[in-house]
Amino acid sequence: MDRVQNWLKEEAGKLGVSLSREQMEQFEVYGRLLAEWNERMNLTGITEREAVYEKHFYDSLTVCAAADLTGRKTLADIGSGAGFPAIPLKIAFSELNVTIVDALAKRIRFLEAVTGELGLDHVVCLHGRAEDVARMPEHRDRYDVATARAVARLAGLSELCLPFVRAGGRFVAMKGADVQAEIEESGYCFGKLNARLHSVMKQELPLERAERHLIAVDKIGPTPKPYPRKAGTPLKEPLLG
Repeated sequence: MDRVQNWLKEEAGKLGVSLSREQMEQFEVYGRLLAEWNERMNLTGITEREAVYEKHFYDSLTVCAAADLTGRKTLADIGSGAGFPAIPLKIAFSELNVTIVDALAKRIRFLEAVTGELGLDHVVCLHGRAEDVARMPEHRDRYDVATARAVARLAGLSELCLPFVRAGGRFVAMKGADVQAEIEESGYCFGKLNARLHSVMKQELPLERAERHLIAVDKIGPTPKPYPRKAGTPLKEPLLG
């Protein structure tokens, strides 16, 4: 392993995640595939290898600080884009059963290529809108954990993600620096979706020192029938009371 790989291994260890040589090789192959496919389609604006390891791989692994991912947990990653945080979490927690939902078919093709190349089992890549997939019985109120790393405001994002989470499960939203206003405006939405705020964890990227937050929201009951509303509505007209 080189310097960048050793860095990720050490920082993952601080999160309580032990990465084997095989897992480190999977991260390296993932990074290579990301670079290759990014030349043909817009997957990420972060392309420098060290930045990919910190801002994509390490950042994704921090989810384990906000949700228990050990054992045969089920995880739904909504709007996964190039696979973050789902793929790094699957590499690190091999027993996870992962479902990735994304509305762009070409991103799903990339993710299918990644999971095939890395030999990852129990990963389903679904092309569809979260609002539509969450209405399917096999996905509604089914997952231990749902994740999203997105720029959408928390209230809208919660309506997309919480319907996937079972009662007793958790939604982890990965956000940037300024989250207080979003949290305050999301209380009404949480109530409507039978959820409640569990915790807000402040994080910092080890090298760049950029501020991150993990917002953990617990599901306390099944999703009420009206939610999520039709495709496009949650982000355009979030539940703000």
